[in-house]
Amino acid sequence: MRTSVLLFVAGLCVLNGISSLKICAFNVQSFGESKANNKRVMGMLLKILSRCDVCLIQEVRDSKGEAVQALVKDLNSRFDKSNSYSYVESERLGRKTYKEQYVFIYRSNVLKVKEHYQYPKQEGDGSNETATFSREPFIVRFHSPTTLVKDFVLIGHHTCPRNAMKEIDQLYTVFKGIHKKWKTDNVMILGDLNAGCSYVTIKGWRAVRLRSDPKFLWLIGDEQDTTVRERTHCAYDRIIVHGREIISCIVPGSAQPFNFKENFHLTEEEALEVSDHFPVEVDLKPNHRYLLRNEL
Repeated sequence: MRTSVLLFVAGLCVLNGISSLKICAFNVQSFGESKANNKRVMGMLLKILSRCDVCLIQEVRDSKGEAVQALVKDLNSRFDKSNSYSYVESERLGRKTYKEQYVFIYRSNVLKVKEHYQYPKQEGDGSNETATFSREPFIVRFHSPTTLVKDFVLIGHHTCPRNAMKEIDQLYTVFKGIHKKWKTDNVMILGDLNAGCSYVTIKGWRAVRLRSDPKFLWLIGDEQDTTVRERTHCAYDRIIVHGREIISCIVPGSAQPFNFKENFHLTEEEALEVSDHFPVEVDLKPNHRYLLRNEL
């Protein structure tokens, strides 16, 4: 009897210390060799990324592939030894000489990558100007034993500003294809969608299927500000969720931009060295039974 009570008390202590799973998306603004060699910028990026269990980083511009490797190496060896980090990356994407990559950096002791998929080019009539996406979405399916929702898909995307509304609408088609391919409803679309200010219109929103279909929940609202500059107030970066199971697992109030300028007491100039965007994030509820069973 005494042993049972002690186990119960220990279990309560464990539960009190259990955290949710944090999913983030961050446009790091031209992340490459220059930023990787800037110790102050890398220090800030490590602080930001170590808050997340998985983070989609965008605008990776490093053709050698060394900047992301250095970032993940520092996360593992210097900054956060309590977790092990890995990453999965897209192809280098872009219509002309300008290329970007999507990279998901994740805690491999918490999440497992089941599969990933590079959305194929849709060339229209074959010209660069009629292609559906400037940078095709990168899609990863994760297994998450510590959360109530066990499997979910993250669709990462960075729209071209001048075609933002068209690309956001086409993400509906991407979702439908993934739903058919992997037979799952639990999907999250995230990234810098340029879904605010001059790149969108009220009239244009009516034609965007992700907005008109009530099954999609927009977690970052139009009134939010995901930009670093004080003179701008735009909800460029978004998180959109589909699926009753994953929606029911979202921690209320957790979806928001992370203002690293205020949190780390930076000037605007210092913050802009890191990026002109704030990351956006959301938490998923933990599976207390699983965590308690594995802790005790």
